[in-house]
Amino acid sequence: MLCLLVAAASAHAAVDAKREMFGTMPDGSRVDAVVLTNAHGVTARILSFGATLQSLSVPDRHGKFANITLGYASLDSYIKKPQYFGASVGRYANRIAKGHFVLDGHAYDVPVNDTPNALHGGTTGFDKAVWTIGEVKHDANSASVTLTHVSPDGDMGFPGKLTVKATYTLDADNRLSIDYRATTDRTTIVNLTNHAYWNLSGEGSGSVMDQKLTIFADSYLPIDATSIPTGEIRSVAGTVFDFRKGKPIGRDIRTGSELQLVNGRGYDHNWVISRAVASEPRLAARVSDPASGRVLTLKTTQPGLQFYSGNFLDGTSVGTSGHAYRQGDAFALEPELYPDTPNQPSFGSARLEPGHEYRNLIVYEFSTEQ
Repeated sequence: MLCLLVAAASAHAAVDAKREMFGTMPDGSRVDAVVLTNAHGVTARILSFGATLQSLSVPDRHGKFANITLGYASLDSYIKKPQYFGASVGRYANRIAKGHFVLDGHAYDVPVNDTPNALHGGTTGFDKAVWTIGEVKHDANSASVTLTHVSPDGDMGFPGKLTVKATYTLDADNRLSIDYRATTDRTTIVNLTNHAYWNLSGEGSGSVMDQKLTIFADSYLPIDATSIPTGEIRSVAGTVFDFRKGKPIGRDIRTGSELQLVNGRGYDHNWVISRAVASEPRLAARVSDPASGRVLTLKTTQPGLQFYSGNFLDGTSVGTSGHAYRQGDAFALEPELYPDTPNQPSFGSARLEPGHEYRNLIVYEFSTEQ
């Protein structure tokens, strides 16, 4: 039976949003954390470094709380071993082939950082910026924080001064939403998302391969050997990419006859939720954990969903619990435009013009089942 997460021990927790120091950058600038708490005791900790979700603590079917997202305990680790854990990524999330695109007849180049492509905005993307913490507030029903970042014209090769806002809101129904918005003073391209890594059994607890994933999509984007979409939109029917009825993440992941899994070293592909951006969030994915009973439901306004099965976690990153993260210890679900859209007109457009606003609203809802 599905039920909202209401732990008896924390039924009278105070809704709160508080700010505290997290660390200092090499240049002396301060990095803060904002802790959001709802009335059920669910807590989310957001860092100004990368507008990053560092931790999210929710209860299991028995009311026991655990942090279910990967992250580091120190700022130094985020700087020295960047892994995009919980980060806000941009200016263009996912990959741009060879870091090159043409906009209105002008060629632009983004530094290559995922040979031979540009990934998540290049070598110094938004995940490595110290965002400005703006409004921190709470009332009886929710707690929230808004962070802003200004990316100057020419930053990582992208045109236009881009002003970005990320608002994290934790509400009384155990929903954590991230509302990304952006405006520009010059025509540019934008694709923002959050790169949280999830393990519903608890961060550092081991493999997620038994956790059951449902993706509400009939097709996906095949990739080449460098993880760039080929341009084809392929049906998931009869393939290892069919998650429409839900299945354990690891059920088919070692199918060596599937070239797409070989190319991605597992799942690292974009599913087609829709062919257009929506005005309101729509259901994209659901994940349930048999061990803990925790359930994550994801809604988004974006047309694509990148599912990544933690293929490149190699044991060299030690998380908040003191455990090393190894291959398959977490999964990522990244709502976004399709990868390499600026080079593939059939995918739509990543264009943002002055006077218009980009938006990606992501809603994560947490519940339990027996």
